[in-house]
Amino acid sequence: MSRWDADPEDDLKVDPPKTYAAGLPGVRHALEYSFAQAGAQRTALTLLNLNQTDGIDCPGCAWPDPKHRHANEYCENGAKHVSDEATTRRVTRDFFARHAVAELDGRSDMWLNQQGRLTEPMVKWPGATHYEPIGWDDAFGVVAEHLTALDSPDEAMFYTSGRLSNEAAFLLQLFSRSYGTNNLPDCSNMCHESSGSGLGETLGIGKGSVSLDDIHTSDLVFVVGQNPGTNHPRMLSALEQTKRNGGRIIAINPLPEAGLMRFKNPQKARGIVGRGTALADQFLKIRPGGDLALFQALNRLLLEADDAAPGTVVDHEFIAAHTTGYDDFAAHARTISWDYVLDATGLTRAEIEEVRDRVLASRSVIVCWAMGLTQQRHGVPTIREVVSFLLLRGNIGRPGAGVCPVRGHSNVQGDRTMGIWERSPDWFLDALGAEFGFEPPRAHGYDSVDGVRAMRDGRAKVFVGVAGNFVRAMSDSDVTEAALRSCALTVQISTKLNRSHTVCGDTALILPTLGRSDRDVQAAGEQFVTVEDSMSEVHQSRGRLAPASPHLLSEVAIISRLARRTLGAGNGVPWEDFERDYALIRDRIARVVPGFEDFNERVAAPGGFRLPNPVNSHTFPTPSGKAVFTTNAPDWLQAPPGHLILQSLRSHDQWNTIPYAMNDRYRGIHDARRIVMVNPDDLADLGIPDGELVDLVSVWTDGSERRAEGFRVVGYPAVRGSAASYYPETNVLVPLDSVAEISNTPTSKGVIVRLEARSSRAS
Repeated sequence: MSRWDADPEDDLKVDPPKTYAAGLPGVRHALEYSFAQAGAQRTALTLLNLNQTDGIDCPGCAWPDPKHRHANEYCENGAKHVSDEATTRRVTRDFFARHAVAELDGRSDMWLNQQGRLTEPMVKWPGATHYEPIGWDDAFGVVAEHLTALDSPDEAMFYTSGRLSNEAAFLLQLFSRSYGTNNLPDCSNMCHESSGSGLGETLGIGKGSVSLDDIHTSDLVFVVGQNPGTNHPRMLSALEQTKRNGGRIIAINPLPEAGLMRFKNPQKARGIVGRGTALADQFLKIRPGGDLALFQALNRLLLEADDAAPGTVVDHEFIAAHTTGYDDFAAHARTISWDYVLDATGLTRAEIEEVRDRVLASRSVIVCWAMGLTQQRHGVPTIREVVSFLLLRGNIGRPGAGVCPVRGHSNVQGDRTMGIWERSPDWFLDALGAEFGFEPPRAHGYDSVDGVRAMRDGRAKVFVGVAGNFVRAMSDSDVTEAALRSCALTVQISTKLNRSHTVCGDTALILPTLGRSDRDVQAAGEQFVTVEDSMSEVHQSRGRLAPASPHLLSEVAIISRLARRTLGAGNGVPWEDFERDYALIRDRIARVVPGFEDFNERVAAPGGFRLPNPVNSHTFPTPSGKAVFTTNAPDWLQAPPGHLILQSLRSHDQWNTIPYAMNDRYRGIHDARRIVMVNPDDLADLGIPDGELVDLVSVWTDGSERRAEGFRVVGYPAVRGSAASYYPETNVLVPLDSVAEISNTPTSKGVIVRLEARSSRAS
């Protein structure tokens, strides 16, 4: 039996956490995995084209590409991810004949992924136990029949993850709205929706404002609630450049993260034979959810510093010309108490005042953040407070300064730009309707959380997922699974097998598609697609490998054919032409989406082009036309005695919901995933031995509880009062209704839990 034929079993081994990231071990692990998946020749062809100007955009994350690129312009996790897609293993009709859906549902996420690439359309009919082959025309007929039979278009949902290209995303939202619904949930709803909400309220645009050059030249970069060493490792080379240029870095995280301590750049001699580069000048081990209090304290300290030396700290000229709400904000900031700040953050006043001193010594400041801020009940107020912190000293719209939400999917930002949003503004819908001669629906659709509620309650009956693994990405796993199973039809457009294929509706379709690394040839010739990274750079991606199967269609082709079959002829959209030549899609995008004028010509330039951001010219598309200072009520999560605040996170050998191996090398965890990391002093207080087998039990204000069984305790230098464990295994602990205010994002970084020993439960 090969290692791919058996489900992995936990056999926990623990080493001390690493104090640096990358180096030769990162290269070795990347190549070991790549060779095992794709072999030497395919690995070389793929990796040497990865993130090159005429090559494959890495699907692993949305970090931007530098102007001057190395021949090996990728990280360990990017190499693993693209090699995982380039695998030579295949899932055929014989595989589905051998394995019933119920059997597959009992397999692990890792095992499902390791079976290989999907090769032909498959269907599970009502009452059937197995998937069986189905032709493309018949598959489209099944979807069209279900969609046209619904009582309302709003009974259908069209979900996508950020892997989708700009071209496919534009067509998906066009199809959905031509069909008659704004039900366009996406992965942003689960991760950075709080960023979009907070930035939209304060700056008028839900995107970051900085470029890679800004990161390189900034005096001070905050890295808050994120682990770039695992989730976007190429950020470490940018931070290394910050340090080489004399900038400083402050890391804020409940866990020590190896990549933020020291980076051994494998593309530099000092990263191979030297000690590498120390990154964080100050590392704040903050309590989960304490970031709002931290930035409120910093804002109070900056105001007090300006009181002591009027006009030398706060940029009053910038504030008067470009902002509103300052007086109310300043009055509120002065009321923030130190008792609240120290309780909420777990930091000392001296640590916070040291941060203030670094800010005062810096002319330009950037704040970068990820899920640690957004997946909290008060995620949106935290983002608003971060913006106020930057506005105080004019750190918006000038070189080396600004806001930097770091996205995890390669094109999640581009999908939103293309209209994948259940609440698209009227100006976008007006432009779309004028271009294609129809009236788009105006009622807001379902986001991911509301979509699960709608399926659960029978208000949504057809689920179409384009890329991603919705059932494992969402919170409240039991409710989400039951909701999907209640659908009349579920459709998954995918490259590889995952849990969303085993948790399916009465009728279920698997429609296999080309991957980012596959060559895409249509009637007009070889095609490329485009993506938008975290810093609004739009560029090409062109696959280089022969497709995994002759039966695969591109995402553009699948969406176009599905639209033709469902909507019929004469609806004013040239779907067949779009499938034939993607340049025709880009011509239409250029006429609908601002900033994409002359799209085809500009994206042909090496490296593409950057979308304009009005914030950088001090133009703020808010109702007042100015940036907005806000007042945010103090808020933090307080665990009762005997409880901890749990945050979910990725292991190092994991991309999104899919583990590639059972290791978390930088944290010293090997051969196990059902573990929970807790400070040894907390374990002593709780009377729980290191290595104990426990259940994680989350507790909620309504008196409800959720249980995740069988986790091994690992003593770890986490901040006191906290715990950390991997998702998607811990998604079951987060109720569907536990969401961030305003953004509706699941609160996966703020879960109050108790550890219940399995031995005591058994007795």
